[in-house]
Amino acid sequence: MGAKYSNKINKIRTFALVLVFAGIVIMYLGLLFLQTSQIMMTLFMLLGFLAIIASTVVYFWIGMLSSKTVQVQCPNCEKYTKMLGRVDACMYCSEPLTLDKSLEGKEFDEKYNQKKLKEEK
Repeated sequence: MGAKYSNKINKIRTFALVLVFAGIVIMYLGLLFLQTSQIMMTLFMLLGFLAIIASTVVYFWIGMLSSKTVQVQCPNCEKYTKMLGRVDACMYCSEPLTLDKSLEGKEFDEKYNQKKLKEEK
C-alpha cells in the first residue's frame, strides 16, 4: 500500500481545530487547579483565550486562501477537490495531484511547492 498523503487545506484546518481545543483545555486547567492564585488563573484564562483567537485568525486565513485555490477533478475518486500549490493531495481519497506537466510521473513530494525548487527549473 502507498503512502498516505493529506490535503494542505485540511492540515491547516486541523491545526486551527487543535488550537480551539487547546485553548479550552488551558482555560479549564486554569479554573480547575489555579483558583487559589488569581494571577495564575487569569494568566491561564488569557492564554486560552489567545489560543482561541489564534484559531479564529487561522480559520479566516485558510478561508481566504481557499477562495484562491484551483478546483480539479480527482482522477481516482472523480470528486472535485481544491488544490493549493504545484502538488497536493485529494481531500477525499488522498490521491497525489499536480497541475505541473513536468512533475507528472515523479514521486509525490511536497518540496515541489517550495520557491527554491521553482526557480531552479
